[in-house]
Amino acid sequence: MTDSIPETRPAKSGHALIQDYLRTLDGSPGVYRMLDAQGAVLYVGKARNLRARVSNYARGSGHSARIARMIRETCSMMFLTTRTETEALLLEQNLIKQLKPRYNVLLRDDKSFPNILVAKSHPFAQIKKHRGAKAEKGNYYGPFASAGAVNRTLNQLQRVFLLRSCTDATFSSRTRPCLLYQIKRCSAPCVGRIGQEEYDSLVADAELFLQGKTTRIQADLAAEMAAAAEAMEYERAAALRDRIKALTAVQSVQAINPRGVPEADVIALHMEGGQACVQVFFIRGNQSWGNRDFYPRLNGVESADEVMQAFLAQFYDGKVPPRLILLSHGIEDPDLMTDALSEKAGRKVVLGVPRRGEKAELVENALRNARESLARRMSESAAQQRLLEGLAEALDLPAVPQRIEVYDNSHIQGTNAVGGMVVAGPEGWIKSQYRKFNIKGTEITPGDDFGMMKELLTRRFARLLKEDPDRQTDTWPDLLLIDGGAGQVSAVHEIMAEMGVEDIPMIGVAKGEDRDHGKEEFHRHGQRPFALRMNDPVLYFIQRLRDEAHRWAIGTHRAKRAKAAMANPLDEIAGIGAARKRALLQHFGSAKAVSRAGLADLVAVEGISESMARKIVDHFHKG
Repeated sequence: MTDSIPETRPAKSGHALIQDYLRTLDGSPGVYRMLDAQGAVLYVGKARNLRARVSNYARGSGHSARIARMIRETCSMMFLTTRTETEALLLEQNLIKQLKPRYNVLLRDDKSFPNILVAKSHPFAQIKKHRGAKAEKGNYYGPFASAGAVNRTLNQLQRVFLLRSCTDATFSSRTRPCLLYQIKRCSAPCVGRIGQEEYDSLVADAELFLQGKTTRIQADLAAEMAAAAEAMEYERAAALRDRIKALTAVQSVQAINPRGVPEADVIALHMEGGQACVQVFFIRGNQSWGNRDFYPRLNGVESADEVMQAFLAQFYDGKVPPRLILLSHGIEDPDLMTDALSEKAGRKVVLGVPRRGEKAELVENALRNARESLARRMSESAAQQRLLEGLAEALDLPAVPQRIEVYDNSHIQGTNAVGGMVVAGPEGWIKSQYRKFNIKGTEITPGDDFGMMKELLTRRFARLLKEDPDRQTDTWPDLLLIDGGAGQVSAVHEIMAEMGVEDIPMIGVAKGEDRDHGKEEFHRHGQRPFALRMNDPVLYFIQRLRDEAHRWAIGTHRAKRAKAAMANPLDEIAGIGAARKRALLQHFGSAKAVSRAGLADLVAVEGISESMARKIVDHFHKG
């Protein structure tokens, strides 16, 4: 792979600029980037033949409005050649996710998906939810669409197979069965209520269930129940009967369970009004493991096959694709995408657009969900847009805000002080943009809300000015809402003036008489406070914005306070990890006793060398 950055040509742009670049290109596969006058990436594309692909942009006509606008804005280009087109496709999607170009289809929600882990590092296997790298020993089943889908399945598994979900530490410390045993959700291996062989059999059955082999499990349970009844082991027979009933109940409430599709992702796309919704259903072990909807960022003129291809490439970047992917629409390069996904999975991956049969029914169900989800979102967006327009009118703003940032502080008499920022826009809360701020200023008097808000805003705008001084991106707010009255507004305006951003509208929201909801007063710098009528929808909207900021800030404060309460002085000593800390606490009983220990006593602890013992003594007895 080679990187080529031709010399800058400031005198040209658009078609003429691109025509010049053609002289430096050959027919290699690769990736190209189109940049604007500020160096921001407008578009990232891949090509089987870079020269042929870029030559399309050099034409003066025949482009859609979107492409023509993009060409006009292009002031420079960058090129990366690759060995194969498949490599170019993978690189293209990495760059799109990293750079978020304005003219690319962009998958905005890229959270990881949870799995169920049957952890086998302990003789009695534990079943639990897992998210992230698969580093722990055991068998992983997933992905599931959401934490809720995992929790429902875990609950089903506990009801039917009675597997433990407690940690190894809890397991080893139990002296009597816990509540889960009492409500028939665990077999209590921690206190010997079940033997190793019988528990291993339960684990094996649970894994068969996760693989979709429920018929075999039911047959085996029925045979065991009959044998137990014949041997007059009525208590065991009754327990097996209850497990069969639980398994039957689980099967009856599960959603779509296709008989002929053991493993697949079902992906359906619906586009309307310049927006798109993609629904993904996860089928594993002939069971539906939930669905998730996505709303890719579009420019409004993309074709369905273009959107679907971009979604697939970005969705499976960092995820292992299943053996079968069922689609509602075809894509531009199916063979290339199949090769890229197969290479990622290390096995054959099949893409299909079914037209009949069970697979087509699965796709139609996903498509119906996509249609309904997009309709709900568009309805909510229309209502949100009306509220934003009403907000602009009520607060006399120069334009309808597209990004509102709301700030609040939280502390208890100045301790564990934090600040919170929440963000809202035309599509509602933008939770990926929420931020937490630990108040660090040593000169701030404990409990000084003005000083805390000053620090919070100083840090926020210092970062914005560093990362985007020309305000080219949508990370700059159109409106600031501050929880506070005239004093807070004055303090914040002082900071904004110092940083040269006082042109951004800023409103302080103060509780009015008796601090009641509905009597809020609004403060602007240099103007008299005002209020809105009590039944005004805009007032309710502002209350929700402020309450969300308060919820976020106080939740952050509580988490910080809980962490501080759990802190151990030994954590502050370099070189004291989990093993050494455990050894010291087991030997001395508490961190306070460790702080009083002498050098000889510390060296007697397993894993504590003389140099480490001296470091501990020095830490607790500075000077």
